[in-house]
Amino acid sequence: MSTSTVGFLGLTERGPTIPPKLVTSWAQFMRVYGGYTEDSYLPYAVEGFFINGGKRCYIARVVRRGDEDTGGAKTAALTKDEVVFLAAGEGTWGNRVAVRVENSSMDPENDEPAGKRSFKLTIAYWKGVSFPANFNVPDTEKDRKLREMLERADHIETFDNLSEDVTSPDFFRKKLGDPLNSLSYLVVLDGSGRPSNTNNNLFFEALSNGLDTEETTSSVPFSRRDFLGDPAAVPGTKDGLTALGDIDEISILCAPDLHQLPSGTEMQTFISDLLTQCETLKDRFAILEVGKDKPNISSLSITSTAGRQSKYGAIYYPWLKVYDPLSRQMKQIPPGGHIAGIYARSDTERGVHKAPANEVVRGAVGLEFSLGKEEQGILNPRGINVIRNFTDRGILVWGARNIVLDPLWKYINVRRLFIYIEESIEKGTQWVVFEPNNERLWARVRATITQFLTTVWKDGALMGMKPEEAFFVKCDRTTMTQDDIDNGRLICVIGIAPVKPAEFVIFRIAQWAGGSEAAE
Repeated sequence: MSTSTVGFLGLTERGPTIPPKLVTSWAQFMRVYGGYTEDSYLPYAVEGFFINGGKRCYIARVVRRGDEDTGGAKTAALTKDEVVFLAAGEGTWGNRVAVRVENSSMDPENDEPAGKRSFKLTIAYWKGVSFPANFNVPDTEKDRKLREMLERADHIETFDNLSEDVTSPDFFRKKLGDPLNSLSYLVVLDGSGRPSNTNNNLFFEALSNGLDTEETTSSVPFSRRDFLGDPAAVPGTKDGLTALGDIDEISILCAPDLHQLPSGTEMQTFISDLLTQCETLKDRFAILEVGKDKPNISSLSITSTAGRQSKYGAIYYPWLKVYDPLSRQMKQIPPGGHIAGIYARSDTERGVHKAPANEVVRGAVGLEFSLGKEEQGILNPRGINVIRNFTDRGILVWGARNIVLDPLWKYINVRRLFIYIEESIEKGTQWVVFEPNNERLWARVRATITQFLTTVWKDGALMGMKPEEAFFVKCDRTTMTQDDIDNGRLICVIGIAPVKPAEFVIFRIAQWAGGSEAAE
């Protein structure tokens, strides 16, 4: 099972809010969600994730919804005949999406009988500027003007031979009508029939009435609800953190834009939401960061940053400096995305049992604050993992602690190893359900789990010179009563001895006079 699939939560230039989309590269993220924006850290975090070795992540796009009763976020739309074009997600970005309908290559004369007609659809998006949709130019200039418009577009999609026939494999709603599987990153189509061709003087018809208080009323602050989503929403309509909770593949949570929330109760409540999801599902781990502009390390602690302790989260400090393609200057960003990529890289190269520390932070060109041994000595016991710039080695993660003071769960790799083992055993023993609950089944369960844990031990994740010193597996009448058996419960007790990281390496060096006696 994957141990490093990340659920990212934050602001994007555009894209769907429902459902979170799987992204496997930075190029795919830009196709679906756009590029860098001045008011979002998420794109920089996702890029840092992939630069540092990440492979898979889900993106839960957040919008500033404001008051739904007085005009919250709305989706831009266009109705042509009986076909409705909806932007892929809420926001005024959808007002910069436009469509062009033409005759298809299979039906260039548009003379097929009704119910069988096809069409060609071109969808374009212009990022930051409005576009002139109407040109009153001579016919000889129209092709050139159309090319100019397309050249200025930031994203273009073309779908030829779309059919109005519901039985056809090219039926337009089969290809573009399902928000989960639409081939378009910009629109979702609904309705029936063939939309009429776009007027030649119009070239494109723009979607309209998209609204996102993030863009129209910037004074409206983000709220916990914007990030959390609606816990009461039915499946298929969930967004935000609530939607990420339904994705079993996710092993890490990261919300770089939570720093957009008002500091204090609102932010700490949402951080608690992140930790609560990890603690409830027991299959994921949260990466948190100290807020920006916090030079006074004496005030930093688990409580001041996260609000409470948890075995399922870690805090990193300080922020990173990266090159910003928008301003062409250095930009300070929270380190969570880069750290998540380091988790993935360490898991791939060494295994989840290896602490994700003493690792180079790729893509970082500097740190918000320069920290040394003294600051490290203060922050490390407080559960805050320091990122340091070493003159001869570069920028390294120099901490591997959870936000809990319990010595049994002090280290990130120990908690994540248990998550991996628990999930693997649960998924690897699903065949047990509805089998006869007797001694033969118990022996098979013991053998299955023992075989798996032996592999984990051989990989170096567990202590001991032999398997018996590394783990034990019990599944017999000592772990179950007759009442358990009568009520269909199979109870297996497992103990493992995880490897702890060598956090402090101490060498004792003394003078040796030499000679055979001293050598003995």
